[in-house]
Amino acid sequence: MCIDYMLWLMLNYLMKIRNLLIPLLLILILVIFNKVFMTTFTRANNYFSTQSLYNEEIVSPQKLFDKTWKLLYRDYYEPTLNHQDWYRWKTRYHGKLKTEDDAKVAIDTMVASLNEPYTRFLSQKEYEELTTSITSKIYGIGVNIYSKSGKIEIFNVIPSTPADFAQLKQGDIITAVDGKDTNGMSVSEVASLVRGPENSVVELTVLRGGKKLTKKIKRKEIKIKNVKSSILDNHIGYIQIISFMGGTTPSEFLEALENTKNTDSIIIDLRGNTGGLLDNAVFVANMFIPEGEIVEIIYRNGFKKSIEANAATPILTKPVVVLVNGASASASEILSGALKDYDKATLVGKKTFGKGLVQKVVPLPNKTGLNVTIARYLTPKGRDINKHGINPDVEIGNEFDFYLNSTKKDVQLDKAKAILNKEL
Repeated sequence: MCIDYMLWLMLNYLMKIRNLLIPLLLILILVIFNKVFMTTFTRANNYFSTQSLYNEEIVSPQKLFDKTWKLLYRDYYEPTLNHQDWYRWKTRYHGKLKTEDDAKVAIDTMVASLNEPYTRFLSQKEYEELTTSITSKIYGIGVNIYSKSGKIEIFNVIPSTPADFAQLKQGDIITAVDGKDTNGMSVSEVASLVRGPENSVVELTVLRGGKKLTKKIKRKEIKIKNVKSSILDNHIGYIQIISFMGGTTPSEFLEALENTKNTDSIIIDLRGNTGGLLDNAVFVANMFIPEGEIVEIIYRNGFKKSIEANAATPILTKPVVVLVNGASASASEILSGALKDYDKATLVGKKTFGKGLVQKVVPLPNKTGLNVTIARYLTPKGRDINKHGINPDVEIGNEFDFYLNSTKKDVQLDKAKAILNKEL
C-alpha cells in the first residue's frame, strides 16, 4: 500500500508538471515563431514602406533618362551590360527628349539592348499597378476578368464584394464601363476603367444570356488573397499560393497552416505562380528546412550572398507534395528547388518555367519605376535553373494544367493525393 501510494504521489506530481510545461512550451514556440515571422515580414516589406513607394520628384524627360541610365550602369547584374559600350546610350538622345513619351521610347530602346526580358521601365500606370500587387490593396468591385474571343468576360466574382452584392455572375460579358464601349479593349484597359477611388460609383453594362443589364456599383477596397487553403479527403491539407508578390503572403501562409493543422500531410500548389518577393519564398521554405542554405544569390562581379535557414523556426515534418507546372517561376522555383534539394517534398507536375534571376523595383522620378535584374540565384545544391527549370520527381499532365472553376479532371492533384495516401 505504501509503495502504491508513493507511486500515486509521484505520478500525480509528474502529471502536474506535464500540464504546466505543455502550455509553457506552446507559448515559447509561439513567441519564437512570431519573432521569426516579424523579422522576415519586416525585411520583406521594408523596401515597400509608404515612404519609399513613390519618388515624388518631378524631372525633365532628359533627366529621367539619365537617372535610368546611371541606375542600370550601377546595379545591373551583368557588368558588361550585354557586352556593349554603355556610354553610347548616355549621349545618343542628348538634347532630343522633349516629352515623357520621348523618354519612355528612349529608355525602352536602351533597356531592350540588354536582351534580357525581366529588366523593364515602368510607366506611371504600370508602376502603380505593380505597387498595388505588392501592397495587396486595390479599389474596385471584386471581379476577375479575361478576354474570350475578343470579349471581356467575368472569370469569377469574389465573395462578399460589391460585385457579389450587385449580383454579377461568372460568364457575364462586360460590354461597357461608364458608357465606354469595351469592344477592342484589352483586359488591362477594362480593369483600369473598372478600378477607381474608394466609394466612387462605376456603371457596368453586361450581357447575360442575350440580355443587357446595367449595374451601378460602389467601389470598395478589395482584399487580395494570395494564399488559399482547404482540407481534401478529410486528412490532406491543400495550400495554394497564388503569388509571392503580396506583402501579406507570410501571414496568409501561417493562417493556411493553422487551417490545416489537423491534417497528416500537405499539398502546396504552385501551379501558375509566376513569383514575387524573394523573402516570401524564403519564409515558406524555412517552415520545412531546419538548417542550411535555402538559396544563394550571386550579384555582379561574382559577389555571393547565402540565405540560410533560421533554426529557431518551428519545422513542419508532415509529408509534402508540391505541384508545379510551366508557369511556376522565380520565387516558386526558389521554394520548390530548396524543398527538392533537401528531400523535403515530392514535386509533381511538369517542368517549371526556368527564371533564375532576381529583380528589385526602384522608384524613379515622375512616379515611374524600373524593374532591374540585380542578381542570379542557385538552389542549395548549386543548380542554376535559369532557362532550364526544375524537373518534377513525378512528371504528369500537361505543361500548363491548372483548372479553376472547372469540371475537368485534375490529374496532377489526383497524383499528389495518391502519393500522400501511399506514404501514410
